[in-house]
Amino acid sequence: MSLTLSYQRRLGAIETYFDRTAVDAWARLTSDAPVGRIRATVRAGRNEMRDCLLSWLPADLTGARVLDAGCGTGALAIEAARRGADVVAVDIAPNLIRLAQERAPRDLNNGSVTFIAGDMLDPALGHFDHIVSMDALIHYSAGDAVKVLGDLGQRTRGSMLATFAPRTPALALMHRLGRLFPRADRSPSIEPVSLQHLIADISRDPMLSDWQVGRCERVSRGFYISQALELVRS
Repeated sequence: MSLTLSYQRRLGAIETYFDRTAVDAWARLTSDAPVGRIRATVRAGRNEMRDCLLSWLPADLTGARVLDAGCGTGALAIEAARRGADVVAVDIAPNLIRLAQERAPRDLNNGSVTFIAGDMLDPALGHFDHIVSMDALIHYSAGDAVKVLGDLGQRTRGSMLATFAPRTPALALMHRLGRLFPRADRSPSIEPVSLQHLIADISRDPMLSDWQVGRCERVSRGFYISQALELVRS
């Protein structure tokens, strides 16, 4: 199956879920509002992962153009802008983009954020110095995720930072438990990947021949498990 067909099918499911079913829950999760024990671990894990990815970006991003691919409610985009970056923050869910725009502070130092509802692979978004994709590629097969990175890499000058769902027993158990929920309430399934196989696929992909794997970091907080991977120009 081509990337276009499989990617677009998954994109539609993700848009439906985050823009309709889960927008209120996502708004609460990404705020300071009280949440239950399980969601508290997810919030803590996401905060830790966001801090990790931000630490891999230059401390001074003045003049840099950054793509936040799958920006959600915009927390990472805002922090990058405060370092001086001109950030394009894109998400497939228009309601999340509206929420991000409502939450965005007016004072971003010398940086800026442009929020866009759309596809992170849209070539009209232009070229970037750095691309960050936090917990967006976790919904795609390893093959499609690598092809997405290959596409984005053609428009990136510096680094690409992305997260994946590592293949672990704990994550497999969570997936089995998730199947107990009614189908309408389920999030789009996460696609666990073997880090070793993922890196091998990246090394073999001709679109990524100018890239090499840099830092790796896993964050595991209760019901949140995610693996960060850095790709840099070789």
